[in-house]
Amino acid sequence: MVTRIRPAWLVGTVAEVTVETATARRIVLDVAGWPGNDAGSHLDVRLTAPDGYQATRSFSIASYGPSSRVVLAVDEVPNGEVSPYLVEELRVGDRVDVHGPLGAYFVWKPHGFGSTTGPVQLIGGGSGIVPLVAIAQAAADAGRMADFRLLSSVRSPNDQFFDAELTALSTEGLWIDRVYTRQIPDGWPVPAGRLTRETLSAAITNPAEIERSYVCGPTPFVEAVSSWLIELGHAPGTIRTERFGGAGPA
Repeated sequence: MVTRIRPAWLVGTVAEVTVETATARRIVLDVAGWPGNDAGSHLDVRLTAPDGYQATRSFSIASYGPSSRVVLAVDEVPNGEVSPYLVEELRVGDRVDVHGPLGAYFVWKPHGFGSTTGPVQLIGGGSGIVPLVAIAQAAADAGRMADFRLLSSVRSPNDQFFDAELTALSTEGLWIDRVYTRQIPDGWPVPAGRLTRETLSAAITNPAEIERSYVCGPTPFVEAVSSWLIELGHAPGTIRTERFGGAGPA
């Protein structure tokens, strides 16, 4: 029997706020009553203004497991209603309303419903790497690194979310392909440029072997990558997507 985690509105207290990139912050919340979450889940954050106006946005969760500590990484959206406050104003000790955990389609589990037994491809654009970090860490903890590989597309090395964690995962066996769209590291063998169908094909040489792909990022990125995967021979039912920029987690 599958035990379903029921989402609820809870209060999260900010335990840590650290710089993730020039425009993003990593936020650790202590959420009393949090039931834990699967890797790949997301939650809603609700802010309430002094006049009673409320704004709610969804954010992917970079952590997983039974802990009441929840890790987010929020990139500031210019003129946004929620992310500017979280990035610029939020301080340790502040409280925010959160609703979750949410999402079952995009999660990964080592056993049971939502699990895999074969190769898994993770593809993240910009801050879309956030839930994929949780999935990769869950795979590492389950001793499944040999089945996983990740492709990360970012503007520059300084824009890479969770860079230290990705480096640590690579030492544990996670194969990581990196695409830099605007600025490359010193000595990088490939010029800066957007992810293309050809780049994707070179990174995933045996599409038929991939049991499942997880694609997360801005809506145009996700739509393009999903289309390319199908063109390259991936079965549509094996591709799971999470997008932001108009709908879904950011």
